Amino acid sequence: MTIIGARPQFIKASVVSRAIQEVRGLEEIVLHTGQHFDANMSDVFFNQLNIPRPDIQLDIHGGNHGEMTGRMLIEIEQALLEHKPDRVLVYGDTNSTLAGALAAAKLHIPVAHVEAGLRSFNMRMPEEINRILTDQISDLLFCPTDTAVKNLENEGFEVKSAKVVQSGDVMQDAALMFAEKAIAPTNVLPETFILATLHRAENTDCPRRLASIVNALNKTHREKAPVVLPLHPRTRNLIAQQGLTLDIHIIDPVGYFEMVWLLDHCQLVLTDSGSVQKEAFFFGKACVTMRDQTEWVELVDVGANELVGADESRIFEAAERNLGRRIQDSDQLYGGGEASNRIVRELLRADA
Repeated sequence: MTIIGARPQFIKASVVSRAIQEVRGLEEIVLHTGQHFDANMSDVFFNQLNIPRPDIQLDIHGGNHGEMTGRMLIEIEQALLEHKPDRVLVYGDTNSTLAGALAAAKLHIPVAHVEAGLRSFNMRMPEEINRILTDQISDLLFCPTDTAVKNLENEGFEVKSAKVVQSGDVMQDAALMFAEKAIAPTNVLPETFILATLHRAENTDCPRRLASIVNALNKTHREKAPVVLPLHPRTRNLIAQQGLTLDIHIIDPVGYFEMVWLLDHCQLVLTDSGSVQKEAFFFGKACVTMRDQTEWVELVDVGANELVGADESRIFEAAERNLGRRIQDSDQLYGGGEASNRIVRELLRADA
């Protein structure tokens, strides 16, 4: 049973599910928690990416972290008892990830975690808590990078019964597979632009950080290059509640193929998203990350990504420095597009 619930997980699952369908010996049941329920954040991805429609749709969204995770636990457990899968496969670091892994572990169903070993070393991030706990109760850990493997080694996984696999990153598989299907958003956009995303709770839920980022985006848009921001409804509401104004090109959330087009055509990426940092790299674009830490430290190490926190002047200066800069993936940091096949081979071995 594959458990998904949020945008990046739909994309990751699309390429792994395709690899599963190409082999004998694996049958997949897809459970969608409903964590991302807006049509532009959910349904469109199933339509565009050819993911089989979920066999189970829970429609759980909204509420605090504990409430959401608790509701998911109850309903995922019921689904597991009904379908009795041999293994549960989870992705990333969302509440859906933790709830799926925990429900399975409580029922003694083995758990495989895609994107295991990632660490920001910031326990104030709910995603950090989710990924650490999920790793601890998984028996098959698919790490996207050497850094992720080392993180698990530092946490003692070398002497645990769990198997750690450096699989590469399924997001690179997706980028390579779907690049030819990219389509331009319907919005009228400037010919040259910076792509921005803003949704991380550490930024949106802190009035000081949110105001600083909004000011930086406005200044960059005004003085350097137009900024295009696909804006999630939750972030839009929080900006309005703080009495802030974004004077940039705001568009509604887009499907994956539109996002690929934006990444391919932009001159720079400004983001607080984990997955978008990598996607920028896959398309050869410099990235400025509006966070204090990142799970993708190798991107910082090779100079593809610059961490600037939520500081207005640092964001603006980094945008000025990196605008139009091209990035080369000379070392194949993320596995070269074969992660999905490696994952499926390991699943077959583990559950034979």
